[in-house]
Amino acid sequence: MTPRPDARRIVSLVPSLTESLFALGMGSRVVGLTDWCVHPAEQVASVPKVGGTKNPSLSRVLELEPDLVIANREENRERDVARLREAGVEVWVTYPRTVEDAVALLRELAGWGAPTEIAAPVVADVERAFAEARAEEHAVRPRVFCPIWKRPWMAVGADTYAHDLLTLCGGENVFADREERRYPIVEEDEIVAAKPEVVLLPDEPYAFGAADVEQLAALPIPAAVNGRIHCLDGTWVSWYGPRTGRALREIGALLHPVGDSTLAAG
Repeated sequence: MTPRPDARRIVSLVPSLTESLFALGMGSRVVGLTDWCVHPAEQVASVPKVGGTKNPSLSRVLELEPDLVIANREENRERDVARLREAGVEVWVTYPRTVEDAVALLRELAGWGAPTEIAAPVVADVERAFAEARAEEHAVRPRVFCPIWKRPWMAVGADTYAHDLLTLCGGENVFADREERRYPIVEEDEIVAAKPEVVLLPDEPYAFGAADVEQLAALPIPAAVNGRIHCLDGTWVSWYGPRTGRALREIGALLHPVGDSTLAAG
């Protein structure tokens, strides 16, 4: 469905799109958001909360009298979307699965009447980073393991925004061939067998940290041998919107450090 670009009372159930609306200069139109909508911190602090992305209070959403609710197919439950629609609320369900989708989504949001002087630089930065990443030619693509959870280990799989981001940044996702689910469950011996040359540990949704680096560094994998296990801001991996430009640049730099044209075999 095509959303209402003239919506003036928006409830956002998608943290990255909440940030996008504020970054584009449309924060005054956001009347409700989830507990996980934490950016931009100062601006969202005073906006009414409606609960989590997976368990929003639908009664609270309805009390806010939105003319549009923004949801995401992956982050929000279909039954909540259905109930809101049954109550007569317009719900726009987004589902970007590639960086190109995310760029187009940001551009679409900016077209909702965002102030040009605020929105144009935001969109231009993301478009520029996307164009630069797409034009980059990588003779070597390091094998990348990027988990999103532990106990059990869950990895970024194919058909996800994160997978496309890693690919665009010049990496080879070691679990892209696991088609049984979008975020496949993997065992430690499978991680070893995959021989990742770089491991990226985002701090959300699972808060990977130093202890996890130490655990993986003890495995016989090239990433451990070469000291290429990195903790990073989890929003770079999973939040599309104004952060996409920085994510492309930062992750690209981790996968392809300046002056490092080859990766040692491990």
